[in-house]
Amino acid sequence: MCCKVINIHTMWTKVKSDHRCGLGSPVRVARLLSVCTLLTIGAFALTPQRAVADESGVSFWLPGTFGSLAAVPVQPGMSAAMVYYHTTVSAGGDVSASREIQLGAIGTTVNANLNASLNATGDLFLVVPTYTFATPVFGGQAAFSLTGIYGRMSTSVAGTLSAGVGGIGFQRSGEISDALTGFGDLYPQATLKWNSGVNNYMIYAMGDIPVGAYDSTRLSNIGIGHGAIDGGAGYTYFDQTKGHEFSVVAGLTYNLENTSTNYQNGVDFHVDWGASQFLSQHFFVGAVGYLYDQIGCDSGSGDRVGCFESRVASIGPQIGYIFPVGNMQGFVGLKGYWEFAAQNRPEGWNTWLTFAISPAAPTPPPPQSSLIHK
Repeated sequence: MCCKVINIHTMWTKVKSDHRCGLGSPVRVARLLSVCTLLTIGAFALTPQRAVADESGVSFWLPGTFGSLAAVPVQPGMSAAMVYYHTTVSAGGDVSASREIQLGAIGTTVNANLNASLNATGDLFLVVPTYTFATPVFGGQAAFSLTGIYGRMSTSVAGTLSAGVGGIGFQRSGEISDALTGFGDLYPQATLKWNSGVNNYMIYAMGDIPVGAYDSTRLSNIGIGHGAIDGGAGYTYFDQTKGHEFSVVAGLTYNLENTSTNYQNGVDFHVDWGASQFLSQHFFVGAVGYLYDQIGCDSGSGDRVGCFESRVASIGPQIGYIFPVGNMQGFVGLKGYWEFAAQNRPEGWNTWLTFAISPAAPTPPPPQSSLIHK
């Protein structure tokens, strides 16, 4: 997604080349600036990993991945989850950029101010098969999962550029948009969980295999164009007698360089949390939220926007229902997040509708009555 910065570099090169050919007039420069600046606005477009600063506002981590009961061990065996994820984000006139460009061959300074707005939506389907091992590992329960994504992203960006070139002022407006339907990256994950009464603990490791639909010249992408490694720890308090539950999971992301753009995202810190109250053995309600904060600056030869750190917070409601499916156990859950306090990123809302099926807990045998023989 940092293709927009790459495009700027290309346009600046073209401006200098045109000048050498006798086409470097202020009007010509102004037209080129208006085009490439609109492409710059596209740096705020999102992928299924949500728009968070990093490279052009795109991160590996999808805030809200973890929620209630995150650290609670489950029944061993094969399970699967299917998630429909919808996101809508926007950014108004406060998403702007100011640049002073030195057109080297001409020695002309261009003072440009950009006011941009973005609207983006995503409708994604996640499939998450998981295998939980029965044999303990370091006294805990190990599991491995692989997440695949298929869906559609659409993005539109509009902006107005005001600039002065060689003492001549001008203003240009325009809009660009595109959409994409395809597959995303693959996300392997390993977890290790422990239980001690009402306390549950977890560590996890997760990665990105960049095989999804990605093109550095597009606004909308399903993949992120680079690998990443993420790890962290979680805790769940779960009192089954009173139905109280609270979970929190924190982690750090290290991003590999995007070889298409020579851009490397900084280190990201994230916290997902969920709290719920079971109203019956099968039904619960509660709240969810997340905090995302980029704590390391972006880098690489393709980084032409500086440190570009971001953060965002979110909160919302959740409901869930557990029910039998033959000799298995089914789960349907719905949670929503409303974002606020965003910095260097659009903000909006997103919803998760989950259906999961997993091995059911074994039914305890009926008590045996004592037989008296006379």
